Amino acid sequence: MEKFEVDLVGKIGSMALICKQDNDIDYNIFRRLSLQLRPGMIWVSSGATEIGRLDYMKRNGGAELAGDIEEVKADYSAQGQSILMETYRRFIPHEYSVRQVLVEHQHFNSPEKREHIRSMLLRATRQNAIPIVNYNDPVSSEENRKLELNILRNNGNGEVVECIDNDETAAVIAELVHARLLIIMTSVDGIYEDPCDPKTLAREVTGSDPDELESEIRKLQACCNGASRRGSGGARAKLEYIIPVVRKGTTVIIGNAHYTLDDLVNSRVPHTRIGIR
Repeated sequence: MEKFEVDLVGKIGSMALICKQDNDIDYNIFRRLSLQLRPGMIWVSSGATEIGRLDYMKRNGGAELAGDIEEVKADYSAQGQSILMETYRRFIPHEYSVRQVLVEHQHFNSPEKREHIRSMLLRATRQNAIPIVNYNDPVSSEENRKLELNILRNNGNGEVVECIDNDETAAVIAELVHARLLIIMTSVDGIYEDPCDPKTLAREVTGSDPDELESEIRKLQACCNGASRRGSGGARAKLEYIIPVVRKGTTVIIGNAHYTLDDLVNSRVPHTRIGIR
């Protein structure tokens, strides 16, 4: 039987954590999710930028920041990070430690830094702690990031990861720690063959070996278009990011954040499940 080092790596998207009607944090989702987190899980959470934006508006008469979009994103993210972590700490059972892990693309493109992060995440499992991972937006501008990535590619560093999308960050971490499951929580039930028709939910994508599975994922990718928000890669990008990790045996579940982790893991609710048979 294959040995996995971590039971589950999960990720939740920004819009899944927001109550659109109230223009506020969806505390029900935070509470339901946090109560199911436990040591042996690594949680990748978007939301800092959007939560920071909402918090800024509350404190400034509804006005939003203006100016360079990269600077605005950095400022919102810096304001939202503490709120994001405080909210997880409030609802995660108190017998577990909670650890914030802020990462950048450079951490995963350096063998030494990758191993440092891997060791830290695996120690958390043994130390009764739950890591909450997020990309460190406040200190990473797009211009500098692109320059650094181009230098790495030109130096022949092989596969280079960007990780500005937390879907990619979650997939990279799941591969790094050889997770049994990678769960990506979104604001929809999974991946659709026709995004306009909920009846076309792709419930299972499987292959008898890594090559056949990748071929099936590529077929589903051809149906995908659009994204839930500016800067998001959407379903096509999610499928691209998960290919390396499913090829190594991890099962991926893409489902709605309104469902519980247990219901998604145990197939009690609609979702997309991707893995080798």
